[in-house]
Amino acid sequence: MLIAPDFTPETAGLLLKKKNRILLQLKTYPQKQQNFRSLLNGVIAQDADLHTETDADLKTATRRTPSGSEINDLLFANICVKHLKSNGIALVKNKQLVGMGCGQTSRVDALQHAINKARHFGFDLNGAVMASDAFFPFPDCVEIAHQAGITAVIQPGGSVKDQESIDYCDAQDMAMVMTGYRHFKH
Repeated sequence: MLIAPDFTPETAGLLLKKKNRILLQLKTYPQKQQNFRSLLNGVIAQDADLHTETDADLKTATRRTPSGSEINDLLFANICVKHLKSNGIALVKNKQLVGMGCGQTSRVDALQHAINKARHFGFDLNGAVMASDAFFPFPDCVEIAHQAGITAVIQPGGSVKDQESIDYCDAQDMAMVMTGYRHFKH
């Protein structure tokens, strides 16, 4: 069974060649307002994250403003990272998710996992961008990202030590934008 908002006649014809395949057209996708996760002795209810940033929401924190293609990648990376379990890191290049790290107790571990995955699959991280679902309490993540070839970063901001990460990015000619909105997923 395949579900999509629409199928071209050519695509539908090709897909229906397989015996017993069902195509369903879902014209509207119901947005759930809450997510639930079961625990050993209970349930966590979390409001669904229906927020998606646009370029108007981005506040450049560094001297270097991201290029147009970096902004497109940053916005796409931010969509990706909001669907990862916190601590989440998404690495994107040319609007393609090339690495992700999630569900780690440390943001550094999540970033290293994302970098290792990208390299394992042969992706070149030079010129890629990084999204974090939360702020950086220390500049270590932007340092590691820079060493891997990342050129721009999107994050919510809000750490008392934001300036340390901004200063590192400025020293390395990296761009950093802040959204003021934290995506968090249990």
